[in-house]
Amino acid sequence: MKTIIAATDFSVSARNAAHYAADMALALKARLVLYHSYQIPIAYLETPVLFDDSRMMEEAKEEMATLQEILKKRTDYKIIVDTEIKVGDFFEELKRFGETIHPYMVVMGSQGTTAAERFLFGGHAVYAMRHLPFPLITVPIEGNFKGLNKIAIASDFDHIADKLQIAEINKLQVDFGAELHIINTGENDKFDANVVFEAVSLNEMMENSQLKFHFLNEKNTNKGILQFAEDNKIDLLVVFPKTHHLLENILHKSHTKHLVLHSHIPVMALHL
Repeated sequence: MKTIIAATDFSVSARNAAHYAADMALALKARLVLYHSYQIPIAYLETPVLFDDSRMMEEAKEEMATLQEILKKRTDYKIIVDTEIKVGDFFEELKRFGETIHPYMVVMGSQGTTAAERFLFGGHAVYAMRHLPFPLITVPIEGNFKGLNKIAIASDFDHIADKLQIAEINKLQVDFGAELHIINTGENDKFDANVVFEAVSLNEMMENSQLKFHFLNEKNTNKGILQFAEDNKIDLLVVFPKTHHLLENILHKSHTKHLVLHSHIPVMALHL
């Protein structure tokens, strides 16, 4: 059975992402695991301060039980909803937990509603998108799951046919019957034979799918991608953090608000 992890800090954004994950799990008949981790505060004071770890755990369990029941009701009790609470660094514990269950997908909120939430959980989302070795979807505050009818893959076409996780993309296409759009984000003022070769090779490697290629000639990469996604009613935007320079640009401080932390479209990171 497929397993989806919904990482939560119980903020409004995280709860919305959990709803998204539950709806996706229902569509796939998958198991959902709600994941939360917290750290014991370290106080740099002359007088030692005691923190009640047991109380922090109890509060986390109460929050988790409430969310678990909400999601069970939301899915009419048709999916398994489990919970996992860890003590330690958010990313490291999530990575360690994921390595034990090999999730189909990890889902988390991309932003918070308050300044603190945007800084804390939004920061987690950006870091996880860069480093988490599992398929990860970050969901905007207004995002909701209505199926994945159209998936857009943003790439600079730098030997994409050699590097692309074909199996992962094929899996998404087959599981959701998605229409696949490949966006070339490089500069296209001149004919590039390599880009054409990569497009043909990629099309031949994909199963049960006729890809649709789009070549954006937009100096502002973020603006071009978002405009394309909005114009074409894209349900999910896929990027490749480790291989391409694209994500480095969009996660730069001056670009983050345009695509990740303030995107109106769920963004998925695949690591090659």
